[in-house]
Amino acid sequence: MIKVGLTGGIGSGKTTVAKMFEELGVPLFIADVEAKKILDTPKVSAQVAKLFNLGLNSDGLIHKPDLASIVFNDSEALDQLNSIIHPKVHECFKNWLHDQDAPYIMYEAAIIFEKDRASDFDFTILVSAPEEERIQRVVERDGVDAEAVRSRMRAQWPEHKKKKFASFIVSNTNLNETRQQVRQLHENFLNFSDK
Repeated sequence: MIKVGLTGGIGSGKTTVAKMFEELGVPLFIADVEAKKILDTPKVSAQVAKLFNLGLNSDGLIHKPDLASIVFNDSEALDQLNSIIHPKVHECFKNWLHDQDAPYIMYEAAIIFEKDRASDFDFTILVSAPEEERIQRVVERDGVDAEAVRSRMRAQWPEHKKKKFASFIVSNTNLNETRQQVRQLHENFLNFSDK
């Protein structure tokens, strides 16, 4: 089974592209979704709250905006959070992968290259979009200001650096064109899996 890593900076539309592959029947693992589930367990929330001196809500869970305001402005804090969450996400992925039976699967995560995970995959796809467009998307999606988005961007590699490592690049500025690129890659991966 071929393993494809799908990545892209914040606001690039990687989840949109991932869902296009999923619509084609490709099993999809979204690392951010699993990370949020893990953070939403009382045991992990308590561990993270203690580390960053944060309170918990009435359900015993962490208030994510408070956590975000810390980790997206402090790379060391982000690394500490990732050291708690990422091993658990990786374990979930291994368990999930064991249950899959498809020509290829897709793993979607924002920081595949930053965390030196590209070698875990047969191919990587980078979803690309102009920076100002990415900022505008996140402002509209999350209801945050542009500077908050730039702060999150600084926690990730710039797109030009990621492009050097990607097996394929999907330009995501026009949804119809994006869908065509996805279909072409889908055919390619099916052909690779037949060999």
